[in-house]
Amino acid sequence: MATATPNLLQPPNFTCVKSLSESSALTPIPSTYTFTTDPHQLLAFDPQHSIPIIDFSLLTSGDADQRFRAIQDLDQACLDWGFFMLINHGVPENLMTGMIEACRGFFDLTEEEKHECGTSFNATVDQILFWRDFLKVLVHPQFHSPSKPAGFSEVCLEYTQRIRKVVGELLKGISKSLGLEEWYIDKTMNMDSGLQILTVNLYPPCPQPEYAMGMPPHSDHSFLTILIQNGIGGLQVQHKGQWFDVNPIPNSILVNTGDHLEVLSNGKYKSVLHRAVVNNKTTRISLALSNGPSLDTVVEPVPELSHPLTYVGMAYKEYLELQQGNKLDGKTCLDRVRIRTM
Repeated sequence: MATATPNLLQPPNFTCVKSLSESSALTPIPSTYTFTTDPHQLLAFDPQHSIPIIDFSLLTSGDADQRFRAIQDLDQACLDWGFFMLINHGVPENLMTGMIEACRGFFDLTEEEKHECGTSFNATVDQILFWRDFLKVLVHPQFHSPSKPAGFSEVCLEYTQRIRKVVGELLKGISKSLGLEEWYIDKTMNMDSGLQILTVNLYPPCPQPEYAMGMPPHSDHSFLTILIQNGIGGLQVQHKGQWFDVNPIPNSILVNTGDHLEVLSNGKYKSVLHRAVVNNKTTRISLALSNGPSLDTVVEPVPELSHPLTYVGMAYKEYLELQQGNKLDGKTCLDRVRIRTM
């Protein structure tokens, strides 16, 4: 397991978008990055639909009534949006800022120094490339990190460990919201040896943002993905068929549900479609930490929620290989384990 997974994450050798963006001759953008639909034209502006906010301090409160209400709020957020902002989470602001700046330092390295850097999603199969560079490393159950820049490994280890604790508490609340014992997901999904992958996204300025896409509409493979960013907008989530800009509360953490939470809950909680758009002025950096079960765990619907059964089980490693090895396209990967009804 320790050797197989990092190979899954190894990026192919393609020119980084950052280098293209910094080229003075870049107008217009190459046709290999050109999408036909302007993503900015499909946004919804509806004040009645506001992204849920979950107070982590209430979710972990010793007051039973406060915790009960917080779990109800968590349940509603997972049902309605599959996405929420987490406040009062206890992760120090200076640690989050330090992690973002460490990642900026990584992307500022020379092409030779940042050999772990990839571009697009899977540039070997993407028909149109995405305006995105990335770093993707396994951080649990074994911790991996680039050797440069100096100090990156230390801040990365501290940040990812703090996030794992937050995720553990969220999964307790989700277990309770599904009518299960709070330890259910942690124990049955072998979260002590669960896979945690850090993906750092760099979206440089694009001279024609209306023709480019940072990341296309997709869902994540994990149970939960935790995201922070450098204060520059670009993340959009789909809600009731419409796209909404995400404007985070300062110092909040963004959380979205993934495919395996949808499978585990037998479709009660849906993984959320989200995408990244780009701009022509400022670089956006986002850090996504996906949190899933151990590689050999077969994820299938909880028996108590399986009437009728909507998904078949699949080993997490197989699902991960399926998603990472193909073109990123909505929830097509999840469709592979969905039971079709006539």
